This record gives sequence, structure tokens and C-alpha cells, in this order.
Amino acid sequence: MALRITIDIFSGRPNPSMIIDGGEERELLDRLRPPSGKGAGEAPRIPASTLGYRGLQIDQIGARPARGLPRSFRVAAGHLYGPDLERAARDPKVDEFICGTGGPIRLHPQAGLLVDLCHREIARFRDLLGKYHWRPLRPIRRRCPCAPLWEPTWWNDNGQVQWNNNCYNYSTNYRSDTYAQPGQAAGAIYGSIVCADVRAGAVADRLIAVPRHGNRCPKEGHLVALVVGPGWDFHWYRRGRNGYWTHKPGGSQATDRDNSGNLIPDPRTADRGGYTDFCTFMIVMHGHIKIL
Repeated sequence: MALRITIDIFSGRPNPSMIIDGGEERELLDRLRPPSGKGAGEAPRIPASTLGYRGLQIDQIGARPARGLPRSFRVAAGHLYGPDLERAARDPKVDEFICGTGGPIRLHPQAGLLVDLCHREIARFRDLLGKYHWRPLRPIRRRCPCAPLWEPTWWNDNGQVQWNNNCYNYSTNYRSDTYAQPGQAAGAIYGSIVCADVRAGAVADRLIAVPRHGNRCPKEGHLVALVVGPGWDFHWYRRGRNGYWTHKPGGSQATDRDNSGNLIPDPRTADRGGYTDFCTFMIVMHGHIKIL
């Protein structure tokens, strides 16, 4: 048997994944198995979808899964989440172990970049727990009649649609099931994770850059916004018919909240976690784009 570990951290790019087996697999399973007895501890509620680190997806490959653990489950901030499973892991710092220099992350070709990024993002995620809150919807006067409806259940199926369509798919309201990348359909995919390159890829896909447009609804099409975590990932938002902005971090659920649990009247002022660079507003003309 082997374990496939996927770090759920990116929004635009595919998430990094590693496979371990043998003694390393057994050591990790021992760290993951919840302790028995009353001291095991229940898992806290975590946000369904935020920007940045969201946990680890663990898949047991091959023979029968290890006793006490389902074939597929998630780990987040030292807790396990899966079918009939919401418990503390035996090692409360198992996230940091997996993403440490001696952990399974070392097997990934981009380990040098990922170790520092993951540790920074895991610390942010742990700090988020207990602080995430929900605030009530306040009406926005200026609505966007041409924008897509807020229909989260269409994207959040916990299956093919959710897992294979990322923030770029969601923002353009274009389901490709390919985890679409700006410029790929036009043969002009971005060369680096900076605003200029990702924006150029989107322009090649026939999105219209409107950097001076501001947070106003266009007369035709709908408004989207590009932000970047310099050197590591990009993310997209879209303005909805009710005037608020929504987004879909990677293969996780579409959400109408930022990283603090607030509604998003303007992505420039939202809590975007590590996506520090606001790049531009763009317009999606319905039926005029193609992404892949």
C-alpha cells in the first residue's frame, strides 16, 4: 500500500502531490491515527473554502486501508476529517511534519519553494481557526444585471465539477474540467506568476483588461478581478448579479466570503491572505472567450 498526499494550497495552479510507501508510509500513518479514549479530542469546524493553505488530502492507494482510517480523508491543523471521522490526529503538528524539510514534501520537484510557503500558510491557517466569522448580508444598491447568478450548489458538488474547475473557470463562468490556465487555450500560457504575465494569458483568451474601470458593473458581460501571490500562485474573483464578489479557491468550494469570513463588496479591500498583489479588473464577454 502507499499514500498519496496532496497539499491543498493553490487556487489557480494544480496542487502539489507526493506518494510515499514502506517505512515512511507507516510512520505517517502512526502520526495520523487518532488516539483512543476520551482524550482524543473532536475536530474544530474549519472554513469550507479560503485562500491559501486549506489542509492535506490523504488517499490510501492499493490494498485495504489502514485500520481506523478511511481510504480518503483530510488533515487540517492537526485534525482529521472524513467519512465518520472528525478527530484530532495523534501528532498535533502532523501538517508541519509533512511539509518539513525531512517530510514527504521533499519528494516534490519544487520542494525548495514549497517548504517555506507551506509553513507560512499553515501558521496563517492555524491563526484563522477560532477567528473566522460570518457577517450578515448588507444590500448593495448597484446591482449587475448581466453578471452570473450566485449558484454555489452548481459548483460545489464534491465531485467532477468542484475538483476539476478552479478560480479561473469560476470567474469566467466557463466549465472546462481542466483546471484552466490563463493563455493555455490560445497557446500563450503565462511564463511566470506575476500580474503582467497572467494578465497577458487572460487577454490571449479574449478577456478584456480594464485597469481603470474600477468596481463598476459593465454594460455588457461581467466583471472579474485578478490577484497574485507573487511567484507562487494567482487567483480570480467575479462580481455577481447582487453586486457582491464571489470566488472559488482551487478545487475547493465556491464561496462569497473572504479569509476573515466577510462578504466581498470590493476585492481590493478583501482579506486575500497571501495574494497580496491586486493586478487588474477585466471584463468577460459571454460567448467570446475560450479557456483550457
